[in-house]
Amino acid sequence: MSRLSIPVSRPAEQAAAAKTSATPTKASIVRPALVILLALTLVTGVAYPVLVTGVAQAVFSEQANGSLVQAGGKVVGSSLIGQNFTDPGHFWGRPSATSPMANNAQASSGSNQGPLNPALTDAVKARVEALRAADPGNTQAVPVDLVTASGSGLDPHITPAAALYQAPRIARMRSLSLAQVQALVSQHTETPWMGFFGEARVNVLALNMALDKAAPAKAS
Repeated sequence: MSRLSIPVSRPAEQAAAAKTSATPTKASIVRPALVILLALTLVTGVAYPVLVTGVAQAVFSEQANGSLVQAGGKVVGSSLIGQNFTDPGHFWGRPSATSPMANNAQASSGSNQGPLNPALTDAVKARVEALRAADPGNTQAVPVDLVTASGSGLDPHITPAAALYQAPRIARMRSLSLAQVQALVSQHTETPWMGFFGEARVNVLALNMALDKAAPAKAS
């Protein structure tokens, strides 16, 4: 009489079988990773940029395109980037420490010179002398923003005090009364946002464009 044989799994065999069934395959690891990569690429690399660009162009078109300023159908600059006005018939902006030329939008930078640096002292003295030479009869104190560079080197604004300091020179060069020039500065003075965010400021490019429109410059 034969016995009924019942297979009995040993503990070691059971552990080996469980380990084999729990080991992930290469396909089970790579496939989810690729799906996640593709999904994130589509969301962050395609959908999000398209959405942001579309909203910007629809709602803030001028700002999204660089806040460009046009005159006579031509782009003459940006309201966000200063320009290097040096002739005495125009208002001068803040000095710029960018290289290889002033107000270089591709190389925004400050001078990084401390108040005890002799190079800064010499630069400020030279700028003061240039302002004095352009308007010898002006004995007012020179506003600090006319002789020190901004942190970006691209600041398009000066303080109202800096613009008014230059008003006598402009009035003489443009054959305008001092009151007319001062009124022009007042008209182009931007007040702090909501009355207290930021400082009062004057966009030099906008002011000079209005000046050119009001009175042609005399030959220097």
